[in-house]
Amino acid sequence: MTELTPARLRMSDILRTGSSGLRSRPTRVALSALGIAIGIAAMVAVVGISSSSRADLDRQLAALGTNLLRVAPGQTLFGEAAQLPEESTEMVARIGPVTDVSATGSIAADVYRSDLIPSTETGGISAVAAQLDLPETVGATIGEGTWLNAATARYPAVVLGATAAERLGIGSVDHHPQILIGGEWFTVVGILDPVPLAPELDPAALVGWPVADSELDFDGHPTTLYTRSADSAVESVQSVLAATANPEAPNEVDVSRPSDALAAQQATDRTFTALLLGLGAVALLVGGVGVANTMVISVLERRGEIGLRRSLGATRGHIRVQFLTESLLLSSIGGVTGVLLGAAVTAVYATVQGWPVSVPLWAATGGVVATLVTGAVAGLYPAARAARLSPTEALAVP
Repeated sequence: MTELTPARLRMSDILRTGSSGLRSRPTRVALSALGIAIGIAAMVAVVGISSSSRADLDRQLAALGTNLLRVAPGQTLFGEAAQLPEESTEMVARIGPVTDVSATGSIAADVYRSDLIPSTETGGISAVAAQLDLPETVGATIGEGTWLNAATARYPAVVLGATAAERLGIGSVDHHPQILIGGEWFTVVGILDPVPLAPELDPAALVGWPVADSELDFDGHPTTLYTRSADSAVESVQSVLAATANPEAPNEVDVSRPSDALAAQQATDRTFTALLLGLGAVALLVGGVGVANTMVISVLERRGEIGLRRSLGATRGHIRVQFLTESLLLSSIGGVTGVLLGAAVTAVYATVQGWPVSVPLWAATGGVVATLVTGAVAGLYPAARAARLSPTEALAVP
């Protein structure tokens, strides 16, 4: 007598069988999926809106210079003014986490609006040699004209800080005004907006490094280095800046401490992370309860179908896989719909608030994956319950 071997279901058979229960009850499936979608959408929307708010806060904190450090020469052991090496900028740029570095150098030259101004009336304006990447490093913007470039940095061209332009009475560069720096005429090509991160640039007349060397007796030693690095590496960068900028005498280097805004930013990130995890857990719990409730009711209502399939040769494993697949499909429909809905809500709300739109990838993918896991867990009991029903018990009329 030949022993019968139960048929194996292919993946296409599993999907077709699992989806049959969903197709036969479209209204209930739609309502159940909607309940899951609302829970996931709430999670994604809360995470997305919170993340967008945090991105806006990070942007505001970044404007406070959370990752900006200054390096300046200190004093020697004998109390004299120290100097930074001419190559200190290049050496600091080799520090791994440093993303931007630029420098300025003080010039011993007075600045006047014309040669008719008494020599004692300098207006507190300082002459400063500047490297070309200074605006990007300190977050400076041009209010009038242009910044220095590789060509103008070699010729008598100057960019004025906001305070310097006001004191000199220059509000526009349209007519190419000229000023005297160290007895040499320089053409004003640009005026900076106020620089909150480097207010010392506001009363400065900024010229190119090469022309300062050739025309204004600049010694080539930087007097201030500005560095930016990854927020997470600010403290480690600070600890090596002195030794890197002046390896021979790191004790003669002054390095600014990290901004207090950086600590505030890190504390805010920790608070937001805890909040998002808590809200996500609640949303997933609600979605899981919805899936479990739907599947339990489905088993109770479909006892006849289960008994008929068992009578026709379906094994307990087949019944278990059918209901588990149905639970996963229901969860995936609700999860994907919820992620899309939550992302749309986030985009609309963030746009209205003027925030950058930020929907973390982990929230979108995690929402779908977590919904599937939750759906699988929630569907295990109904699937096992359906599989335990014998054909006679399932077909029995109550």
